[in-house]
Amino acid sequence: MIATGAAMCAMSLALAACGGGGDSGDGKTIKLVAADYGDKASNASKVYWADVKKEFEKANKGYKVDVQVVNWNEIDKTVKNMIQAGNEPDLLQTGGYADKVADDLLYKADEVLSPKTRANLIPTFAKAGEVKGTQYGIPWVSSSRVLFYNKDVLKKAGVKTPPKTWDELADAAKKIKSSKAAETPYALPLGPEEAQGETMMWELGNGGGYTDASGKYTIDSPKNVETFGWLKSKLVDPGLTYANPASTDRKTAFADFAAGKVGMLNGHPSLIQMAKEGKVDYGVVPIPGKNGPLDSTLGVADWMMAFKDGGADKEGVKKFLDFTYSKKMLQFDEMYNLMPVTQDVLKEMQSNGKHKDLEPFFEVLPKAKFYPLGDTSWDVISAEIKKTGGKAVTDSPKQVLGDLQKKAESAAADAK
Repeated sequence: MIATGAAMCAMSLALAACGGGGDSGDGKTIKLVAADYGDKASNASKVYWADVKKEFEKANKGYKVDVQVVNWNEIDKTVKNMIQAGNEPDLLQTGGYADKVADDLLYKADEVLSPKTRANLIPTFAKAGEVKGTQYGIPWVSSSRVLFYNKDVLKKAGVKTPPKTWDELADAAKKIKSSKAAETPYALPLGPEEAQGETMMWELGNGGGYTDASGKYTIDSPKNVETFGWLKSKLVDPGLTYANPASTDRKTAFADFAAGKVGMLNGHPSLIQMAKEGKVDYGVVPIPGKNGPLDSTLGVADWMMAFKDGGADKEGVKKFLDFTYSKKMLQFDEMYNLMPVTQDVLKEMQSNGKHKDLEPFFEVLPKAKFYPLGDTSWDVISAEIKKTGGKAVTDSPKQVLGDLQKKAESAAADAK
């Protein structure tokens, strides 16, 4: 899930629905279940989908759209119950797709998207929707990551330029600590909320990652062990970050930055509004790597997928997806200040002058790197990383990552 600033405040919204028409049984009613990204009535996702429904039905006589918008806390359970009851939707927009592919529930992307629509997807995001070389997941919205820094904190600490390398980051953090310019020089959230994200950003900085080119898990690779050894010795042990990163969540780090308590941290676009509301004079730069800024940063996406056993005919599903992806994507992305997944919307948002604050994210978006989303074992491994991965910066990196590697290999074997 991509947590927008709105969504982080809105996880308790009640189940909401829009649309209507009901299932006519003639294959002309398209049933969509979608996640809610809003935090109040005016920006609830049902407002967006009601508009899509109205315009699509007007342009495609005979078709009806039935949309059910569900909050993030409930959508996985809701869809699971629908599948178990044999009442699959035609389309689902949510956070992941691999488990549905494993159960052979989904159409291939080329079966429900026109060649024009497929060609318009940003290639790195389209590829991230693949399982064993075949695309099933259709990217919906995206996010990339950069380093945020507090300009006033760096200035007070005597740091003239934001860091480009790990050593420069550690040096800046030391100066922040000695000058007492901020409570936490660098925020390192490796707690259960999103440990897998912070972990991967640091691993990428040393040429590492969760898997190799063949898709085999490499969690305890020498490069990854070196990365966590550096974090332990250069940031954690000297007290340049939280005392216990393994129990510190991203939401805490973001809130601390917005309150002026943090000098630097890795973040995504939702932190922009939080920083503005906190009146923090912030700057952003590419994430520092061991020897220089990351060329490819972490990318995250939410997904659209089409079920084979939904009630609508395939042609209607294709019409709806082509319409939505060609006509309505800009509206959704601008509604929530999210990053696009289509090339035309990316160009529009880069050029229309409304999104200056997102320009650094736009620059790194096309080269984003992803979790091994197409591997059905990833959900299991991600959960394990959230539980114990953060201990690699307080305990033995080799032992903690080695234990995770064993669990990853076991989960991968079970998934085959």
